[in-house]
Amino acid sequence: MKLIKTETKNNVLRSMMQILDKKRVEIINANNKDLEAFGEKEGAMYDRLIVNDKKVDGMIQSIKEVMQQEDPVGQTISHLVLDSGLDITNKTAPFGTIMIIYESRPDVTIEAAVLAFKANSKILLKGGKEANFSNKILEECWHEALKENNLKTDWIRLLNMDRTETQEFLKNPPEKLDLIVPRGGEKLIGFVKEHATCAVLISGRGNNFLYVAEDADFDIAKKVILNAKIEKISGCNALDKVLVDKNIPEYESKLKELQNMLKEHKVEILVDDEVKKVLKVESLIPGKDTWSEEFLAMKIVVGAVQGLDEAMNKINQYSGGHSAVIITKDRNEALEFMEQVDSAAVYHNASTRFTDGGQMGVGAELAISTDKLHHRGPLGLKQLVTNKYYVLGDGHIRE
Repeated sequence: MKLIKTETKNNVLRSMMQILDKKRVEIINANNKDLEAFGEKEGAMYDRLIVNDKKVDGMIQSIKEVMQQEDPVGQTISHLVLDSGLDITNKTAPFGTIMIIYESRPDVTIEAAVLAFKANSKILLKGGKEANFSNKILEECWHEALKENNLKTDWIRLLNMDRTETQEFLKNPPEKLDLIVPRGGEKLIGFVKEHATCAVLISGRGNNFLYVAEDADFDIAKKVILNAKIEKISGCNALDKVLVDKNIPEYESKLKELQNMLKEHKVEILVDDEVKKVLKVESLIPGKDTWSEEFLAMKIVVGAVQGLDEAMNKINQYSGGHSAVIITKDRNEALEFMEQVDSAAVYHNASTRFTDGGQMGVGAELAISTDKLHHRGPLGLKQLVTNKYYVLGDGHIRE
């Protein structure tokens, strides 16, 4: 794949920012068609689907931030000269062609494409049918920006395929695919992993846990729980499970305090057998599978645990490996929790809502990876490259 000069890439992004601003009314009108066809007026999918002036401004800002970042391609990772005189440099290199599959969220059509393009990779965008009109006009904007700078439009392409066609595409891709990123729930991820023939980077599943330790500042606990649960229910960084240590002082009154706060904000509460003894009016969790479920709704599970080890074991068994929190005054206990819990992001006395590229200083993100290869957490521009060894010799042979 031909390498594009940094100046040219940035010129495309400047053009795109101007085009989005110029066509914002058309973009919002196209999105209104999607919203009308969608039918529902609330819920996670609806929240993700909306494009308004604020969302367009956010798209433009994402492009600007990526444009201002250093080109991630051709950066030296390591360099050494062996005793033999062999000169070896390891540099960053483009992936090649990336495919991203996502539901709703037209802003992904911007963020995924701007990151892939700046990282010198082609990107195939497989958006959901619920965002068809929005994605189509955003692709047109990208193509206009590419043409203005004398580049082919195949750098950024929207794929219009149904489930059967997508399955066939994954099994027998008509072109070389180097990486597939499914952004969505368990069903989508399972579908892609079953049928893909190239590397798949898992993203999008949350099911985040928070542990209220025995010595927790309960005011901090309530503040963090509320923010993580209700600030944006459609985010994969939203909170779904709270584990309260049974040894916390005034355990029963604190559970009721938590119950009152959540009820006041219209959050449905499910409880385990232990918490049910105190919060008698709340519904029991239907079964063990609930512990593994990502809600994307105003719903939360409150359970009881006996100490740090039980909390960590439960989180490692059931969480999505996205984000986990401990609320405690004990820094050593917090450190143990953060070292032992197997999640992409671990927090001490802070909300899971910070697991986001923009909030973590990464900038625009392709996804939040819960995989361990090749990257974990917000997948930003610097992470959207692979590597290549440049080996310089002078007739060197291995003997």
